Amino acid sequence: MDFPHCAATFFLFALLFSTTKAVDPCATQSDNSDLSVIPIYSKCSPFVSPKQDSWVNTVITMASKDPERLKYLSTLADQKTTAVPIAPGQQVLKIANYVVRVKLGTPGQQMFMVLDTSNDAAWVPCSGCTGCSSTTFLPNASTTLGSLDCSEAQCSQVRGFSCPATGSSACLFNQSYGGDSSLAATLVHDAITLANDVIPGFTFGCINAVSGGSIPPQGLLGLGRGPISLISQAGAMYSGVFSYCLPSFKSYYFSGSLKFGPVGQPKSIRTTPLLRNPHRPSLYYVNLTGVSVGRIKVPIPSEQLVFDPNTGAGTIIDSGTVITRFVQPVYFAIRDEFRKQVNGPISSLGAFDTCFAATNEAEAPAITLHFEGLNLVLPMENSLIHSSSGSLACLSMAAAPNNVNSVLNVIANLQQQNLRIMFDTINSRLGIARELCN
Repeated sequence: MDFPHCAATFFLFALLFSTTKAVDPCATQSDNSDLSVIPIYSKCSPFVSPKQDSWVNTVITMASKDPERLKYLSTLADQKTTAVPIAPGQQVLKIANYVVRVKLGTPGQQMFMVLDTSNDAAWVPCSGCTGCSSTTFLPNASTTLGSLDCSEAQCSQVRGFSCPATGSSACLFNQSYGGDSSLAATLVHDAITLANDVIPGFTFGCINAVSGGSIPPQGLLGLGRGPISLISQAGAMYSGVFSYCLPSFKSYYFSGSLKFGPVGQPKSIRTTPLLRNPHRPSLYYVNLTGVSVGRIKVPIPSEQLVFDPNTGAGTIIDSGTVITRFVQPVYFAIRDEFRKQVNGPISSLGAFDTCFAATNEAEAPAITLHFEGLNLVLPMENSLIHSSSGSLACLSMAAAPNNVNSVLNVIANLQQQNLRIMFDTINSRLGIARELCN
């Protein structure tokens, strides 16, 4: 026996084992300015997933909440002052999303906040909140917290603000969220830490009470287009640019990334114009001109895709909806062409109405989304989802529910996974590039 050789081999194996063991996939990387984007029910998230027997069933359950999300998006028609009833209640998380780890205050208090591109304001549960989770922000523990009253410009920029006709008082606001939930909050400002970056005087809501099951337990980070969103408040610091890469819901041990600023963004990235709707200023509209199934351009009347600021019609990119939803005539045309090209009987599974035997998956056509100046061919993992047994494959899209203002097409997070989605709010461009996010 070559003992020295065996000893050296054993030492090398032990070194590799110890190095591998030391790596924590959930740890914050201190030398990296990116924020980790974490699937809300992954190992790196503090939230407990619903009791399901597979990740597929978890996604099916999460997708069943999409109609509530679309109902919420349909209410974002303007920024009128609204009154939302608030009632105490135990919170059970009912939304599917991604969270980012940030710190608020000085010293920083860690919060896992939901990433939302269709909302402007950020808000977190604060100590003493009625109906909130046990993890709250402690305002009294921060040395840099400041209050905002009704005379401040930021107050009128928040949807649902409430101020007296005369005199001065703290800026209060009520908002609905997710279609079935509401919150009451006080507007404050404090430092926010994003990886290595600190933004002083960041304006956000300090939640006093919640009702319903869709309010994120540790708050929400609004990345919409309005003046009070994080990207707007950061100003020249990030030049109005951010991007994310969303990992697959299957990525239990891994996370994606959220990048702020033009540095580090893909150098060669295809872009399409971002359209602005003054009646829905938070939303990121894009010009979807058509959809192809395989080599067939689906015959869709242009009026069913056209952007119309007055009605809210058009197509948006949204981080909070699970599966892409098209207005019914558009979806039915896409679905019917897809069914034509797949052999065998069609069945349904949860929100998915076009399922077929997985043995025929090789015949499944690719879905191409045609945007102005950009064609996005969806990888199969972004257009198909499999049953927990693996026997079925389903087209992972659906029709918008007909009980909401069904004029909006929503490109959702399942179709965005493992893509770098870049938002350039100053130049009004949206970029898309392939990237392995896990």
